[in-house]
Amino acid sequence: MRVTFLGTGSAIPTGERFQTGLLVQDAERTVLVDCGAGVLQRLQQSGVGFEAVSSVLLTHHHLDHVSDLLPLMKARWLAGEEHLEVVGPQGTKALVDGLLEVHEYMQDRLELRVREVVPGSFTVADFDVEAYETRHSLPCLAYRFGDYVTFSGDTEAFAGLANFADSSAILIHDCSFPDDVDVSNHPTPSELGQVLEGHEIGRVYLSHLYPHTDGRHTEMRESIARHYDGDVRFAEDLQTISIE
Repeated sequence: MRVTFLGTGSAIPTGERFQTGLLVQDAERTVLVDCGAGVLQRLQQSGVGFEAVSSVLLTHHHLDHVSDLLPLMKARWLAGEEHLEVVGPQGTKALVDGLLEVHEYMQDRLELRVREVVPGSFTVADFDVEAYETRHSLPCLAYRFGDYVTFSGDTEAFAGLANFADSSAILIHDCSFPDDVDVSNHPTPSELGQVLEGHEIGRVYLSHLYPHTDGRHTEMRESIARHYDGDVRFAEDLQTISIE
């Protein structure tokens, strides 16, 4: 399995990190998890291209996770692609319907299949996925792809999600701010380290990074390491990880 970070940033631009987007692939299957601003561009830069993405899985509906969803639809239509599946938590159908109501000319351009999922098991793009509810300001789901990869979506750090991710080869976790930022709905490094303590995870990648984290990666890793002694790294746009 391969995981490609298309966007590792947040709602505040840095110029280096685009908004959230993650490609999960193996030899036959591709799913795009979240579709924030800049993800369409990153798809082309990655060499995968938007034509290869016929399934999108949304963690939640904040703008920095869905901004390129309609541009993706339009690009696929203009390229002659006929289908797109959009899967996400409750409210996903209303989101897609609302986008198409505003941009009426896009109605009926693609054969859209929209599905809403709840915590538990489901299948998307032939991947078996487990969903777990996170702690965020909108309904948000974390997703686990077997023992390969768990993606936290946006969330505070808490024990239930750490348990959900336990034994994953890769955990991609929101770590939006350093410790000295007073924040809710996202974790600080010390909070994340505390909940990961004692868990067996192959590697942790920190993502959803606000500009506040620039120049402070060493400090943030050290804060996590006070509690959790695993391999922790910062995700970078267009970085690809192969998981055996």
